[in-house]
Amino acid sequence: MMVSMAAGKHWLVVTKNNICLREFQFPVDYPQVIHLWENAGPGIHVRRSDQPEEIQKKLQRDPDLFLVADRDGQIIGSVLGGFDGRRGIVYHLAVDHDYRKQGIGRLLMAELENRLKSKGCRRCYLLVTNENDTAMRFYEQSGWESMDLHIYAKDIT
Repeated sequence: MMVSMAAGKHWLVVTKNNICLREFQFPVDYPQVIHLWENAGPGIHVRRSDQPEEIQKKLQRDPDLFLVADRDGQIIGSVLGGFDGRRGIVYHLAVDHDYRKQGIGRLLMAELENRLKSKGCRRCYLLVTNENDTAMRFYEQSGWESMDLHIYAKDIT
């Protein structure tokens, strides 16, 4: 691995597979990322909060926590993180089906966790749908703990 700077952004270049991790760039990356999310499988539910105007709002807060894995101009993975000043959260870790089991998800998560840690984050959460056994195994193997909680949601509009 090699770290370099490009256009003022932090890039982590993985030379072995010609893959680089970089920050999401709106609006250029949006079509590829939304396509990735929509085709990721049972774990990612694309909702109103994933519409372009909502992503723009998210980028105003912490653009450095929205990462993509890019291979020759094709986005093959992404992770969206957030930090409220106290806790971190992970949304939408996705890797293209053709590139799974190559360590791309682990690279994205490691870089996101490093960035959260550098902001002072001490604890981070993520949500996994009940039917997504593959994701549950992935996160547990990566040191995440399952919590016995009930999740509630409410649209505030």
